[in-house]
Amino acid sequence: MAQVHPLAVVEKGAELDEGVIVEPFAYIGPRVKVGRGTVVKKGAVIEGRVTIGENCTIYASHIGVEPQDLKYKGEDTEVIIGNGVKIREYVTIHRGTAGGGGVTKVGDNVLLMAYVHVAHDVIIGNNAIVANAVQIAGHVEIGDFAVIGGLTGIHQFVRIGKHAMVGGASAVHRDVPPFLLAQGNRARLEGVNIVGLKRRGFSREAIRTLTAAFEVIFKSDEPIQKALERALEEFGDSPEVRELVEFVRNSKRGICPA
Repeated sequence: MAQVHPLAVVEKGAELDEGVIVEPFAYIGPRVKVGRGTVVKKGAVIEGRVTIGENCTIYASHIGVEPQDLKYKGEDTEVIIGNGVKIREYVTIHRGTAGGGGVTKVGDNVLLMAYVHVAHDVIIGNNAIVANAVQIAGHVEIGDFAVIGGLTGIHQFVRIGKHAMVGGASAVHRDVPPFLLAQGNRARLEGVNIVGLKRRGFSREAIRTLTAAFEVIFKSDEPIQKALERALEEFGDSPEVRELVEFVRNSKRGICPA
């Protein structure tokens, strides 16, 4: 059974799975579902339609609050949080909007450090790390294993690819492709995220190939479409290069300059 402290408020209708712990002064609304083994720590507020997975730890944060979008008129939208997620102090996660798919989603094994803001309709992939005071605007997509350095602001509708790294105190106004490193205000591509890829077990050959493809795509004087074609001709056997090229081709906001 769940363990709910007498000084916590759990509204009728909330669903707490086995092993859930709710500490004092936490609030859980009537449409919240909390998975097995999750700990809701002192002062956390979870309201609206929210589903939280198993074995999460939620500190004094505010989850499921209405979006800060003037177009929002009370539509029935939601937040979905995966398994093994750690949400540190004073994080805000807003519900989705009808115009953006209606769901704000955080994947499995994500770490959101203190003061992170996750706006409406944001999608964060699995195993991402978002450092302190990162501000994520609406409709942003962050890929699996991406790392976002502290004090960074991310413009609405930006995509950050899997295994990408954004350096601290950056202002990200355009897309950051997978496997690359970006930093600065405004953010610029610095090259391949070599340290991150090594930590994730990518081979030296894969990293060298990505580095060569980066030079072809972003450091040549050719138009971007021709550079992408040449990268595929030279490195098309690499699944990472194919994914990089596909990401760039599908970009709507444009890619951060190199």
